[in-house]
Amino acid sequence: MSKSININNLRRYSQLEIISKQLVEGFITGMHKSPFHGFSVEFAEHRLYNPGESTRFIDWKLYARSDKLFVKRYEEETNLRCRIIIDTSSSMLYPAKGNHDFENPNKLIFSVYAAAAIIQLLKNQRDAFGLSLFDEKVNIHTQARSSDIHQRFVFSELDKLLNKEFKAKEATSAIDALHEVAERIQRRSLVVIFSDMFDDFSKKEDLYNALGHLKHNKHEVILFNVLDKKHEIDFDFSNRPYKFMDMESEEVIKLHPNEVKTAYKKAINEYREELELKCGQYQIDFIDADINQGFHQILMPYFIKRRKMQ
Repeated sequence: MSKSININNLRRYSQLEIISKQLVEGFITGMHKSPFHGFSVEFAEHRLYNPGESTRFIDWKLYARSDKLFVKRYEEETNLRCRIIIDTSSSMLYPAKGNHDFENPNKLIFSVYAAAAIIQLLKNQRDAFGLSLFDEKVNIHTQARSSDIHQRFVFSELDKLLNKEFKAKEATSAIDALHEVAERIQRRSLVVIFSDMFDDFSKKEDLYNALGHLKHNKHEVILFNVLDKKHEIDFDFSNRPYKFMDMESEEVIKLHPNEVKTAYKKAINEYREELELKCGQYQIDFIDADINQGFHQILMPYFIKRRKMQ
């Protein structure tokens, strides 16, 4: 039985790797046709030699061909450190019904594939990446590395999320989790968050402070606010009664969407506007990520931020 499980895990990992590579290749192809043409999204195997440093790693064969001094780059030598944080609470499994996959993702599956594509870009440029997963607490917090072994480990953790079954009462505690992650990031990094930001609204000031904490040590932060825009923002449901369940408390309410649509949209938009304003004050990039709109909306903001940090 254990052998069968290992084979299945390998198969799923391979699918995640293949899809993430395809996403990146498609994105790079688009870049070559865009005004960003010429920006390198492939890793450099060498870098120019800086006078005064050790000559141990100079590539003399390359010097013979180019008459320029280059040193070889190794796994531990990176341009950037990136911390990817994913909210794995029950609300991220919306929509809970149906068969969800790459073509028809829920919020968590969308976040996993988006994160995998960013990791592929980071790996291509020999940048280091670490993964943090949280619901009520931080469940995974890896070191930031750039090796092939580390990528396989991170992808194996992401792979587990693709098959996560819905369990209510897996609440979000983004406040505590973000504070903890902020304390554990020791070196300046790019911090990328995937979350619907559905926490206890009565503690929203604490949530904003937790986001602000991520900016200490001069970190750069992108918040991808992952949502099903049609239902969670526009509240676009058919004209009939529904049962709505809170995915974290299991509380059920029976109502007709049209009876509350105006009030709901007013409340959710006010919260999102305030969240976006607070992110602006902290100089955090706030990006809407609609699970029905593909991955370009993720890779382009990451690409622009990465380019600014060079």
